[in-house]
Amino acid sequence: MDLIANRVRGAVWGLLVGDALGVPYEFHEPGALPPSDAIAMAPPIGFERAHEGTPPGTWSDDGAHALCLLASLLERDRFDPHDFARRLLAWRQEGYMAVDGRVFDCGIQTGEALRALERGTPPLSAGRGGEYSNGNGSLMRVMPLALWHEGSDAELVELAHQQSQITHGHPRSQVCCALYCLWARRIVAGVEGVSGESERWNDAVATLRGLYGDTHLRTELESHVRPDDPSDGGGTGYVVDTLRTVRAVMEQPSFERVVLAAIGYGHDTDTTACVAGGLAGARHGVGGIPARWSEGLRGRELAEPLVEGLVARVTQGR
Repeated sequence: MDLIANRVRGAVWGLLVGDALGVPYEFHEPGALPPSDAIAMAPPIGFERAHEGTPPGTWSDDGAHALCLLASLLERDRFDPHDFARRLLAWRQEGYMAVDGRVFDCGIQTGEALRALERGTPPLSAGRGGEYSNGNGSLMRVMPLALWHEGSDAELVELAHQQSQITHGHPRSQVCCALYCLWARRIVAGVEGVSGESERWNDAVATLRGLYGDTHLRTELESHVRPDDPSDGGGTGYVVDTLRTVRAVMEQPSFERVVLAAIGYGHDTDTTACVAGGLAGARHGVGGIPARWSEGLRGRELAEPLVEGLVARVTQGR
């Protein structure tokens, strides 16, 4: 299998698997979780799972929104904020890209933005921009943009900002999405293995610093994201916390260990595992995802055509 195709498939399936695996464990403190060797799509008997009634192996809003973005990029052949916003509304109203057409979770800020879109607010103005509007709802879905985009780093960063603005307008959320996209791009293009992860992160950070220059976005990067600070996050839904947690778990040597470590932080387990799973899938390829998790994933018929459409685009002419 072509190396890049393998990594692209791994990234999309990895985020969906990570999301679905994390769903039952959401909202729990780390100490309330089963031991890591008991984490499975179906939690152990007696565990008080989140989202009771949702079958094991079902991705949440995280995976559905990522597929909404991917479908829009492939069909429009560009980032079209209006089309992407339309698909997010279709998810909320009709279950578009949700497994079984069933929506069972929606972040507070995303819900507010979707209501604003319904009222006719322009897509790039729909996401709130306040200090406390920095959940991880735009970070969880952005991986397809990094995989699809073929232009410069500067162009990728600008589009990462725009896709965030639709639901999360604060500069901090935009910066986290941009840094994640640059990091993902370098993982897909880089050498195999975990040994170079810090170099890929550092290169993404240096690139973003150069692009931001002396601007308010650079201030957000240095003062709040603090990319040189090696301390990890706490697995919460705060966008910086999610990014920092994912950076920490990416030091693990395999897809399985990365995702289990992400879930082990508790709290927003589905999103942390989704964001980490996308990167780990890109690094280890689709074959690095344990078969017991891949085979337990529901809704594959929704994602398969989009994944293969993305692979065809990325590998055409190579």
